[in-house]
Amino acid sequence: MTTTPSIDAHVALDVHPTHSSAVTATLTGTQARIAHMGLEAADWTVVADNVLALVRIDSEEPYWAQDAAKHLASEGITVEIAPRLQEAMDEEWTWANYPMPWCTRSEVREVSNEAQKIYDDIRHGQLLIHAHAHDGYTTVAVGTYLGRTGKSVYLHGEDHLRMIADTFDSPAQAMLAFEKTHGAEMHTGPAPLTDTERSAAEARTPIALTTAKPEPTPPAPEIVPVYLADTGDHAALLDTFLDAHGDFGKWRTWSDETTHAIHESQTLRIEHVHEAQARETAWTVAAYETPVSDRMWVLTATSATPAPVLQELLSNLADGDGWDTAVGAPVDEKAVTAATQPLSDAGWKHSVDGRWIRWTSPTGDAGVLFDAFAAQRLSQTLHTWTIWAGPDPDRPTWTVTASPHTPSSLLSDLSETLAHDTGLRRPQTTGTRRRTSLVTGPPAMPVVAATSAACRSR
Repeated sequence: MTTTPSIDAHVALDVHPTHSSAVTATLTGTQARIAHMGLEAADWTVVADNVLALVRIDSEEPYWAQDAAKHLASEGITVEIAPRLQEAMDEEWTWANYPMPWCTRSEVREVSNEAQKIYDDIRHGQLLIHAHAHDGYTTVAVGTYLGRTGKSVYLHGEDHLRMIADTFDSPAQAMLAFEKTHGAEMHTGPAPLTDTERSAAEARTPIALTTAKPEPTPPAPEIVPVYLADTGDHAALLDTFLDAHGDFGKWRTWSDETTHAIHESQTLRIEHVHEAQARETAWTVAAYETPVSDRMWVLTATSATPAPVLQELLSNLADGDGWDTAVGAPVDEKAVTAATQPLSDAGWKHSVDGRWIRWTSPTGDAGVLFDAFAAQRLSQTLHTWTIWAGPDPDRPTWTVTASPHTPSSLLSDLSETLAHDTGLRRPQTTGTRRRTSLVTGPPAMPVVAATSAACRSR
């Protein structure tokens, strides 16, 4: 049996103090030089005595830091990973608007790593850029590898999307082809640094470690009308509801993207989609006369709905009042009045515009809309009621919709909450916390077909 020898070297990995995705390694021990050489070979940059940094242009530092940690540990070097870095390593995130959506996450990482290699070759002087241009979508360039290969290449894209789109036998061929295509926009030398490249360069400087600003004290939350309150943690809200009400069972879909809460009678079902965007439907509540009948009524709520509003909704559902609402008659004036009386009592503005009846908050940043036409369509589960908050009804921050026969008692309780309740809202702050969805540039097609992309087809 072979055992890994113990080396007197300790590597402490942590997030970079000024760069959101970069990673630092602090080395100690009499044999720290062994870890030092291993990290430098993996493109970590020395930024201070026994301190190295991994800074990339594809935001994949936590992944590659974890890879480095495994290699160091296999050599017998002690590796300590800070909790906040471990959280970043475990996080699943994606590029928003990625121009190759058919790629798997590992293929996206492969494409990014090839772009990283091109960036490093340029940065280390191994790839000499002769000229660059902008093709209307992104940056293109032509250059030649110095040393062993001597091949000339046509580059397309920026940052994590840069790729080798074509190769040439000589710099002269490359320049002639580039000038023929981009002569009017061509500029000599490399393109100016992108924001990502500039940020990476700053993170590799020693001063970046010494000028880090302390984490600011979070501002105290302010008390606001309930419809302006923070979204909160919807998943935790549902878990608390299920823990307190044993008559609801919890079910998860095969992908773990959705949780279902189903009443023991099988006649009330709650669906929560965990990763819905702010204005997408995240909650669907449906009531049935019997477990196998059609829906009597349905209510939906978007992902940005404030936690106190959802809490009131769940509390009402737990009471079980009105599930068996009659569905054989149109919604009459009495039902509409009952549902909105709290708004009228609180001085919300009431108006009628054709088929639409509106109640709007005194400040104009929330409202309830009733569609009299949809209310008469007995066989449909149309959006008869719309509760909204935001700049205006056409650009709501969040909405709750309900079908014709949603219980008046439930709607009245929601109206009471909107009219009188308050919640907490924490002012927005900017920070370096890693995002689960990073924005990439607009898709752009190379002028010539790529020959070495890691992911090229659906």
